[in-house]
Parts: sequence; C-alpha cells; structure tokens
Amino acid sequence: MKNFFEKVCIVLVGTTHPGNIGAAARAMKTMGQQNLRLVSPSNFPSADASARAAGADDLLAKSKEFTSLKEAIKDCDLVVGTSARVRGIPWPMLSPRDFAKKISKNNFSSIAIVFGKESSGLSNEELQLCNMVLKIPTNDEYNSLNLAAAVQIVCYEIFTQINSNNEEKSTEDSLLVSQEKMEQFYLHLEECLIQIGYHDENNPKKLMHRLRRLFNRTQLYDSEWRILRGIISKIQEKNK
Repeated sequence: MKNFFEKVCIVLVGTTHPGNIGAAARAMKTMGQQNLRLVSPSNFPSADASARAAGADDLLAKSKEFTSLKEAIKDCDLVVGTSARVRGIPWPMLSPRDFAKKISKNNFSSIAIVFGKESSGLSNEELQLCNMVLKIPTNDEYNSLNLAAAVQIVCYEIFTQINSNNEEKSTEDSLLVSQEKMEQFYLHLEECLIQIGYHDENNPKKLMHRLRRLFNRTQLYDSEWRILRGIISKIQEKNK
C-alpha cells in the first residue's frame, strides 16, 4: 500500500498571486505533503513562487496544472472544499481536526483538498464537485486567513493525526469510487429521471443539486456504484 501522504493532493484553484503558490508549497513540504495541483493559476511558473517556496522548489517542479477543477479531481474518491463563507444551502462541514480523523480511518485511495481564489474562495459550482466542506475555526470578527496559512493548518492536522494513529486500511473490495465515476453516475441518473418524467430539464430547480449533495455525503463504494447504475439501466429499459 502506498504511503498515506501520497494519497492526498492539495488543489489550488485560480490562485492570483504566484507567491501564495510558493508559500503553500513550503507549508505542504513541512508537513510531509508532496502533491500539488494547480487549476488555472494567474501567473505560474514564477520567480516569486520559487522565492516564497524557500526550499520546496521540488514541489513546484512536479506540480500539475489543469484547466478545470473537474479535471483536476476526476481520479479522487474524496473531494473536500474549503470555505469561510456561509452558503444558502448548507453543506456537510468538518473542522480540519475532524477531517484528519475521518481520512485516517476510511479507505480512501485518493483525496483532494481544494482551496479557492484568495479573494472569493470557491464558487457554488465548484463546491458542487466536493463531498463536504472544511472550515477552519477563526475569530468571528476577523476571519481573513492567508491561503498558505490555511494550507498549513489543514496539512498540520493531517500530519499530527497520521503520526499518532498510523492504521492505514485499504482493500480492493472496499475502495470508494472516483469523482470521474460519480460524474458518470450523475449524468446517467439525470438522463433516467428525465425519461420517466420526474425531472424537467427546462425547469430543473435544485433537484440535481440536492441529489448531488445526498450522494456526495453518502460516499459510494465501487460495488454500490455498480448496483445503482444497474438499477438505473433497468428502469430505462422498462420505460422504453
């Protein structure tokens, strides 16, 4: 089984200042994290990023760039967004410490922790791709947290938890499905709901949004994913 820290990737979305990418890489390396993914950074590679990395240039050199968040997380079976804002529709929310405990006890094969733009964080559309939201407790009167500091806090909690409870469990029979497979499932489900007249694609409201939230919270195993896809196919077959 691969080292636990190899399962985790830090995903920075739309980072506007290259120095924050370098500082985040430095924060990651001090806590044993090695996998950095960048989604449409404004300016990278950059001398500012290298300077702020302060010896973590190797993380910058092997970082991966993507044009969309969906592409960056498609191989992950647990995707966690970070947010400091209160949302209109509540999302399953964890503190960094509770999150670290959760991932140390479950059979996740690849985990993405997603951080949004410095000024606005993750959009609601980006959060829809996440299984849950991670919120760092801060002073209610001033909750502006630097991107690299946020990365440091989350990575620290993971590092502390894994080193105090290094009981990794993962079997082929109990692996959770990837985000790519979940997107296939959602497309299949929506297609079926339209065919049976339950979902009006011209007046969708928030049905698929709520169904995404339900299944993201549930976390499907591969065997469960196959069962649900089979049920949907049978419904479509009978409807024809």
